[in-house]
Amino acid sequence: MPELPEVETVKRTLEALILSKQIERVEVFWPKIIKYPNEVVQFQDALKGQTLLEMGRRGKFLIFYSDDFALVSHLRMEGKYGLFAGSEPVDKHTHVIFYFTDGTELRYKDVRKFGTMHLFLKGTEFEQLPLSQLGPEPFSKEFTMDYLAEKLTASNRKIKVLLLDQTIVVGLGNIYVDEALFRARIHPERLASSLSSEEITVLHKEIVATLSEAVAKGGSTIRSYVNSQGQIGMFQLELLVYGKKQEPCINCGTELQKIVVGGRGTHFCPVCQKLKS
Repeated sequence: MPELPEVETVKRTLEALILSKQIERVEVFWPKIIKYPNEVVQFQDALKGQTLLEMGRRGKFLIFYSDDFALVSHLRMEGKYGLFAGSEPVDKHTHVIFYFTDGTELRYKDVRKFGTMHLFLKGTEFEQLPLSQLGPEPFSKEFTMDYLAEKLTASNRKIKVLLLDQTIVVGLGNIYVDEALFRARIHPERLASSLSSEEITVLHKEIVATLSEAVAKGGSTIRSYVNSQGQIGMFQLELLVYGKKQEPCINCGTELQKIVVGGRGTHFCPVCQKLKS
């Protein structure tokens, strides 16, 4: 699933491709992707004649801002956007097409059909699900060390499970939680409340640093992620632990391990990230 760096990269590439384009019509081939409004025809009719003015992001959600509406899109596992000429053939996995008045088309492809779209009146998008219950952005002034410490010390959940909770902090997923915990030398099964203030300070720093570096590299290409211009992310070349089961730790040479934490495959070094009570 694309995480914050990948979604931010998609946002930035879409800004270069589609802003100022006017929607002539919208065609939906897989109605279940449209979660709000309840009727697909309302979704289609509302967007006719709208001009795309701005792109936004909240956690792992893309937000398309038009004259009157905010379209909130979640890519889930395999969702992708691409800009095409109208003459180009349509892939069988294309489920929504936004036809622009200049003859180009923004196509949403999703092999697994897990992606979602919600259309709200602009200005109300943060007042209701799926955005209303999200925690702070990791790059925001709200995501302070004190905020993180408050959330961790009040929880007996495993630290990896807590960091994956989008109501605590948004945008972190499996890849970047593993990377941040490794860099902070914290075992993924540690109870959140067991971390010392020094460990929390280091963890906060490494969360922000890991995500910042990933954004700068365009995200990580794991499985099929590409941005909206068909380019792969490059941060996978910088990964220190994720996907490196049985490879030597760069710090101590110990064989990296993979376990399951909270139902998610989890990579760590048993020496650098010792499990403490």
